[in-house]
Amino acid sequence: MSPFAGTGMLVRAAVRRDRIQLIAWVAGLLLLLLSTASSFSSLYPTVDDRLAVARSIETTPSFRALYGVVYNPTSLGSLVAWRLVGGLVLGLGLMNLLLTVRHTRGDEESGRAELIGAGAVGRLAPIASAFALTGLANLAFVVIAAVGLTAMGLGAAGSLALPLTVAVAGWVFAGVAALTAQLARTARGAGGLAGAALGLAYLLRVAGDAGNGVLSWLSPMGWAQQTRAFADERWWLPALSLAVAGVFAAAAVAMAARRDLGAGVLPDRAGRATAAPSLSGPFGLAWRLQRGVLIGWAAGFAAVGAVVGAIAKDVGSFVDNSPQMADYIRQIGGEDAIVDAYVSAVLGLLAMAAAGYVLQATLRIRGEETSTRAEQVLAGSVSRWSWAAGHVVCAAVGTAVVLAAAGVTMGLAHGLRTGDVAGQLPRLVESALVQVPAAWVLGGLAILLIGFAPRALALAWAALGAVILIGWIGPALELPQAVLDVSPFTHTPLFPLTDVTWTPLVLLAAVAAALALAGLSGLRRRDLGP
Repeated sequence: MSPFAGTGMLVRAAVRRDRIQLIAWVAGLLLLLLSTASSFSSLYPTVDDRLAVARSIETTPSFRALYGVVYNPTSLGSLVAWRLVGGLVLGLGLMNLLLTVRHTRGDEESGRAELIGAGAVGRLAPIASAFALTGLANLAFVVIAAVGLTAMGLGAAGSLALPLTVAVAGWVFAGVAALTAQLARTARGAGGLAGAALGLAYLLRVAGDAGNGVLSWLSPMGWAQQTRAFADERWWLPALSLAVAGVFAAAAVAMAARRDLGAGVLPDRAGRATAAPSLSGPFGLAWRLQRGVLIGWAAGFAAVGAVVGAIAKDVGSFVDNSPQMADYIRQIGGEDAIVDAYVSAVLGLLAMAAAGYVLQATLRIRGEETSTRAEQVLAGSVSRWSWAAGHVVCAAVGTAVVLAAAGVTMGLAHGLRTGDVAGQLPRLVESALVQVPAAWVLGGLAILLIGFAPRALALAWAALGAVILIGWIGPALELPQAVLDVSPFTHTPLFPLTDVTWTPLVLLAAVAAALALAGLSGLRRRDLGP
């Protein structure tokens, strides 16, 4: 039997299993790309507007570090590529690595791979199917994005080059994840290693664009930018990304053919002889399970906060060259000072991202249940309420921690640049923390679904996607206020632009608490199991 036997069957099963996730990922990234292209056409309608913005970028190292270089300042498409290539590679890279880990190491850890392997399925079929699945998702993104950008009147060559180079650069991380899935023994470890590689690629790109550009050539994100969509495209760079992805996949295949099923290439770390006292209760167990994820999210938010704080001082001069951009920033952040509007808007977007952490942390309850680990815990003198409440508390406190991490680094960076650390640090930490109750509301919704509709947890991620889209493009599209009010983040005070009003914060926290209590009550009454 061929080691790749059954690959097609596994691809079909994976598409059915992850169809909602795939649609959400691809649709969200497509909407981000197409809505940005549409908004930029009104923000920078003339060549003079684009030239002015490009001059500001060229003279502002912090903006070059954050987004890269504009290679054709007269082209609207080139501005769209400048703004989005790095972010789209991050998004597609994250999608690819999560899907790959889920269908390789994740299935091994859960025992699915062993059951599947008992049939007429080759040993290497799971890796091949994961790679094919991510390839199909990326191909769908390329085709739809190219058609959409071309329909907007952008050049056909650039409209193909932009999504193609982004997709193949993101696909590199499917190969990276396939390799880390062979190295680590757990899905969490494999995802952590692949995520670290994704973060390193981003940092290399940032350091390269902030300097002489050499380090950018060590990162797939740098290759995507150097393709220069809408500016005399370099078609050999997507081929380079494709070749590197193939090298990683080949290395993963070679390792998978030689290692034992369920084992990792890297040796296991010896554990403690006795459990720590903190593991004597459900709260300690929840913290032990959640701390790695929390540390990773906090580190990522701290890095983003430092970058945003470092460039905040330059925002005023940047938008002075485009009144339309100034109006847009005021729309999404407030009506007063541009820098405060920028900080408020970015913290609002970070808060929506933090809601992703809340969902990941709270949905761990369902993961423990479906893996049957919850049964073993509840077999002792532990109630369902205290078991689940431990994860809820970790999620709630963790939300404040990740946003505070962004506020601290943002305040330090902005304060150092303005010479006012004592004033900016507490101000921006407070600005970050006022976003916490809105993120809690989505966590409360996830707990409610766990309690009453555990098979419909995709609705929690769908709600997050809807909230992000409302926050990202709602003001620019001038959506009705009733639609904007659907998002809990609409009701968050726009501090530091305005004074903090406690009433909406208390109401948001109360709604989150009510949803969580209702969900925990439902969990106590329903049957456990898949």
